[in-house]
Amino acid sequence: MVYYKDNLIRFILNEKTIDTDLPPGMVLLDLIRYGEHLTGTKIGCREGDCGACTVLVGELIGEDLRYESMTSCLLPLGNVAGKHIVTIEGTNMEGLNPMQQAMADEGATQCGFCTPGFVVSLAGFCLSDKEATHPNAIAAMDGNICRCTGYKSIERAAARVTELLKERSKEDPISFAVRKKLLPDYFATIKERLSALETTPLTTHHSRLTIVGGGTDLYVQKHEEIVNAPIHFVFDDPAWNGIRKEGNTCIIGASATVTDLLDSSVINEVFPAFRRYAKLISSTPIRNMATIAGNFINASPIGDLTIFFLALNAQLVLSDGKIKRELPLRKLYKGYKTLDKQPAEYIEQIHFELPGKDSFFHFEKVSKRTHLDIASVNSAICLELKDGMITSAGLSAGGVGPVPLFLAKTSAFVAGKEIIDETIKGAIEVMKTEISPISDARGTKQYKTLLLGQLIKAHFMELFPAIATEKLLK
Repeated sequence: MVYYKDNLIRFILNEKTIDTDLPPGMVLLDLIRYGEHLTGTKIGCREGDCGACTVLVGELIGEDLRYESMTSCLLPLGNVAGKHIVTIEGTNMEGLNPMQQAMADEGATQCGFCTPGFVVSLAGFCLSDKEATHPNAIAAMDGNICRCTGYKSIERAAARVTELLKERSKEDPISFAVRKKLLPDYFATIKERLSALETTPLTTHHSRLTIVGGGTDLYVQKHEEIVNAPIHFVFDDPAWNGIRKEGNTCIIGASATVTDLLDSSVINEVFPAFRRYAKLISSTPIRNMATIAGNFINASPIGDLTIFFLALNAQLVLSDGKIKRELPLRKLYKGYKTLDKQPAEYIEQIHFELPGKDSFFHFEKVSKRTHLDIASVNSAICLELKDGMITSAGLSAGGVGPVPLFLAKTSAFVAGKEIIDETIKGAIEVMKTEISPISDARGTKQYKTLLLGQLIKAHFMELFPAIATEKLLK
């Protein structure tokens, strides 16, 4: 639901109710710093990479109040309407709060520029229902970069915060955080205050609206252009959200996020390794914002989710508001950043057939950093087997051409063959005829070709360990 009152965007910022007539396309970071003069939230990269501008976004989901970390440099005001925004100032108490104290005690800050973002992320961990473990505390900060400390002192601070949560058991995280003085008392009133916000929908009469989901790429590429554009915000629209199963089909709303996939019982049941795959995709704050359809429309040749769903032969439902049509994702990309889509069309829904018991899926990604980095090369595979033979295959790859590639020839080559060394090596040779990598900052074309070959081997070695012979490893 999108909340407005008298054409004003209304939300709660820390303890204060905000009514603003600033452009809905303006990013939250600018209101926080220049409108409300809360300068603890820092301007770093303005691309969602560094985490210096991290805030918490609290939203009522049914009867529950749920907080997620997000980067305010990419978060439009239209997407915070009706929510609770927490900056570093909103975590302040008399003296240091426990997260700040842990950072100070462990010497986890030097220049201090990144510190507010780390503290806010740890506060988000305290407000989440994630199990109180050290790895989960560190994962909550995976969108925050520090250029000074080397991270070990920050990890020690995270361990101290984890210990504070050990006795929480099944108590509501917000109630526990307030009762144990981890966060200010006002957090106990937010659920009731959000429920009581008086709101009415904002109306617009512009004939051509820019559709904005999470904005994680749009605000990097077209920040100035979007601020004052007429926008249709779909991030919180129930018609655009949700992940469900109908028969053997998984149906995903266009504005479903990576975090929604992570939380989906349908996805986790069919892809037991999905949590491991998702850890390779961006960071927690970006996963909380980035939408599946946005990843497709961005048309990056190395879009991780695009590569994932290409292998699954996902189908798109496109609409211009009047007429709908279906298009395979594999046919969306006509050339670099060129789509088989009319200007007025948008993705309304994504669906794919769920892999069965004789199906095998795997995703691989290599980047210069293990986490929080774009791919040098990524790849996914989906195989159907019967009696030890491959009956059908879907193999995709990114970083080796001007568009995200479905490797049609390679997929056709392995179909009807046994899973043996010769099949895999033959597939790699066919793959080389389908790709056209270029040398760039992420590697030479020779390196990318070699790397994709290694990833194809990795798919089979991970899915079928028995074939990991010395011959194949050469």
